[in-house]
Amino acid sequence: MTTTAPGAHDELQRGLSNRHLQLIAIGGAIGTGLFLGSGKVISLTGPSVLFIYAVIGCMMFLLMRALGELLLSNLNYKTFGDIAKDLIGPWAGYFVSWTYWVTWVVICVADIIAITSYVSYINASIPNWVPAAITVAVLTILNLQPVRFFGEFEFWFSLIKIVAILALIATGVVLLVMGFENPDTGTRAELSHLWDHGGMFPFGASGFLLGFQLGIFSFIGVELVGTAAAETKDPHRNLPRAINSIVVRVLIFYIGALTVIMAITPWDKLDPDQSPFVTTFAYAGFGAAAFAINIVVLTSAASSANSGFYSGTRMMHSLARDGHAPQGFALTDSRGVPRKAVFFSTVFVSSSVPILLLGDSVIEAFTFVTSVASTFILFTWSMIAISFIQYMRKHPERHRTSAFRTPFARIVPWIVLAFFAFILVTLFLADDTRLPLMFTPLWFIALAVMWQATKRKLIRDGRPLTAAVDLPDVGAH
Repeated sequence: MTTTAPGAHDELQRGLSNRHLQLIAIGGAIGTGLFLGSGKVISLTGPSVLFIYAVIGCMMFLLMRALGELLLSNLNYKTFGDIAKDLIGPWAGYFVSWTYWVTWVVICVADIIAITSYVSYINASIPNWVPAAITVAVLTILNLQPVRFFGEFEFWFSLIKIVAILALIATGVVLLVMGFENPDTGTRAELSHLWDHGGMFPFGASGFLLGFQLGIFSFIGVELVGTAAAETKDPHRNLPRAINSIVVRVLIFYIGALTVIMAITPWDKLDPDQSPFVTTFAYAGFGAAAFAINIVVLTSAASSANSGFYSGTRMMHSLARDGHAPQGFALTDSRGVPRKAVFFSTVFVSSSVPILLLGDSVIEAFTFVTSVASTFILFTWSMIAISFIQYMRKHPERHRTSAFRTPFARIVPWIVLAFFAFILVTLFLADDTRLPLMFTPLWFIALAVMWQATKRKLIRDGRPLTAAVDLPDVGAH
């Protein structure tokens, strides 16, 4: 075993306030795809996209309620990996933690590559590797600061997204009240456009069901509120507040924004390759709409990259504490920052620079890897639901005494798991997601081999497999 140096620490600090956690939850629920890709989603699903986001939002709310109860049942739980390890088994913690770390490192690299294209829109003369290198440096510096700096960064960047969406909704309402006549389509702004162009389900049941595989990945990051809870002040008060507001946010931000977009421009006349946010602001006379939305998307991608970097370092810290990664990554400085874990993640995130330098063929290959990693989030979410099932079986007294009980707790995790199984079916049926889905088992086979080697090493070193959370329960109220 590695000996901890004098003065070294391995505990995170609770430096996030309620406003930080609230905005981290919002930032996790609002993806960049809402600003850029919603036109394509609408063109493939029609107005039924409103029901798709409502259903997904409801399912994610139920999952987050279960996660919230789990986290508050024992404040020694720091990550989903701790929960899975304690309630399912050490192997589950290993699988969840490494899978989640890989997911966010890959998504973080993808966000950095995307940032280069947004910068190119602003100034095409800047070489692609420059904004990528600067972003990696900034992310590293930010994550070497106490956690409140991460919270502050996410607070303001999430606020930019919120202001943009609320501005769109307000603009749309004004255009509706004024009876705005669309110069491109010759139609007046009316709510009846939602059902007058082939009905609410213009592509039938099949189009509606396949729309879920487009919408589900917009919610990657909503679980970040669970990662951040370990470093939040007064989690019993602040975590329930953040989780309970998720449904309201989905209704306002996704459904509200898409409703006014389709009311101003009939869904079948929207350009799927154009951001509907840009066109709607342009109709209102905002000439700099494209530039402004590009800035919003740039900050959104930066926010996602920062969240991924943060989440990856915390998961690596947790893995090291369990003996599932090199022990040095568990150490934190006097401010509670896992500096070695930060530098380790920096090495992988820095791969965005050579990927850009090596050209389009490498970027295409990386895009495929990103698609594979995105499917991993379904595994993480499913393991949260399975952990809750085990929690209800092993600790029914904790559920009875919990101040944040999950509604319909006996059936909720099963409903969520059935929904994720349905999503997997839609991913298999769609041509662009079938191949990435078929490659995902290779990762879990590799993990199984790695786990056997890790387990033998832990046993050889005389280390318990479940030590990290076998502590007095200080969280149940």
